[in-house]
Amino acid sequence: MRIRRGLSAALLLLGIAAAPAVADSSPSASPSDGSSAPTQAGTSFRTATEIKQGQQATASGSTGDYLYWSFPADAGQRPTVKATVKLPEASTRHAGQTWQLDVYDGLRRRQACQYGAQTRTAAQDAATVELACTLRTVRSWSETWANDPLPGTYYVRLTVTGLQASDLGLPVDAEVEVGSKDIGGAAAVDGSLAKPLVPGIATSAEKSDSDSGSSTAALSSIEPEDGWASGWWSDRWVWTAIGGILAALAGIGGYALTRGSGRPSRVPPGV
Repeated sequence: MRIRRGLSAALLLLGIAAAPAVADSSPSASPSDGSSAPTQAGTSFRTATEIKQGQQATASGSTGDYLYWSFPADAGQRPTVKATVKLPEASTRHAGQTWQLDVYDGLRRRQACQYGAQTRTAAQDAATVELACTLRTVRSWSETWANDPLPGTYYVRLTVTGLQASDLGLPVDAEVEVGSKDIGGAAAVDGSLAKPLVPGIATSAEKSDSDSGSSTAALSSIEPEDGWASGWWSDRWVWTAIGGILAALAGIGGYALTRGSGRPSRVPPGV
């Protein structure tokens, strides 16, 4: 009876401990908020339009323009960027067009797509072209020589890379949406960045000793809904606790099986 009670209590603890891990496995993108979604794009890294994960941003431009957006990505997330380009009327085009979607991290290093159609060629009579790029999981820390994705601001660049010169300047409309999946402790590493890689983070931390009132760069106004991760917590702690409980249960069960029923009645005391 005592062993049965211990097993019941341990199973209850396992259910409580596993709940945060199950919650962490759900997608982290917030619902789309069409009322506040941006309706224009930047033309460079410095002027990139900030969007939140889950928003569907739109923009109008001309064929040949570079369109830029930026979004935040935190440790443990695997971002996916999707873009849809509404092409000009087929009667105004002279040939097919090749469009490309590039993603850069906070250090403006181009990040490779783990999967997705990053470059696509649309036929002359096509109405739209759809692109997608799923990045590797963002790590909380990395070696200086590595090109691993790190927490901070990410930049999306959308442009046409192949078309006839006569098609330059034709009007196009673009839609961009960013979502991410929370990978959790499976991608956790030891260590964390002192600060996320967002624009202005370095200069804003510097304090001027002069009274001249020197200006500092403005930080990016976007960040994950729950703030930037501190780097110490991951669901690996949960699974470590579960492993410890299972080991304790195995020890109790082994002891119960091997201890026997005590001293046999036929053996006299003191022997």
